[in-house]
Amino acid sequence: MNTLLEQWFDPRYAQAEANRKLIELSMAVDSLEMQVKKKQDFISSFQKVVKGDSLTDNEQYYIENSGERIVSTEQIKEPEISTVDSQFRQEFEEDGVELLTVSTSTSSSQLDELFFFTPITGIISSSYNPKQAHYGVDIVSKKNEPIKSVADGTVILASWTQDAGYVIAVQHRSNVISVYKHNSSLLKKSGDFVNAGDVIAIIGNTGELTSGPHLHFELWYNGNPVDPEEFVSF
Repeated sequence: MNTLLEQWFDPRYAQAEANRKLIELSMAVDSLEMQVKKKQDFISSFQKVVKGDSLTDNEQYYIENSGERIVSTEQIKEPEISTVDSQFRQEFEEDGVELLTVSTSTSSSQLDELFFFTPITGIISSSYNPKQAHYGVDIVSKKNEPIKSVADGTVILASWTQDAGYVIAVQHRSNVISVYKHNSSLLKKSGDFVNAGDVIAIIGNTGELTSGPHLHFELWYNGNPVDPEEFVSF
């Protein structure tokens, strides 16, 4: 007890305890900053892949060593580009190493537990078919029909691309990203937080890889495409 009292009234002990807690707090902040930077680097790389931009050496190194699987469009052969309806190109092999894994079914319990709103009500004109590099579903609906976010999240891309026209992508929890293409207009911008069911775009027919008004919708989990029909009701 006397030792405790001495420590309590000893200013040196109080200062040492304050310094120890300050160091622990500083280490925790540094760790958090690293995690945030990794997430920002991944989102930045994802945006470049969707836009078709080339990646820097540092970004390519990050992708290859982060456990996330993203493929740059520059690595796809030109004959394949004309057959795709997505900025995410068909998987390929280089030196015997497969860089993109496409799953025809997903057994992740995390993804199964998520509830997704319907982005738009309509008729599916083209289903998910990774063998034909079609990593989403095409939904035909009414003219000027609003498109809604399938879940809460943050807009990480709201831009124009030559193939997909006006495209918007939303980052959700559990490493899930939803992508909406060929819109006539976008109602949200990058950095906006959206709730499930919020209107984010209007159906359209923009971009080269479209033959009529429709929504091309993709769902990505841990850097890989999944069949939206397994998780969303259209």
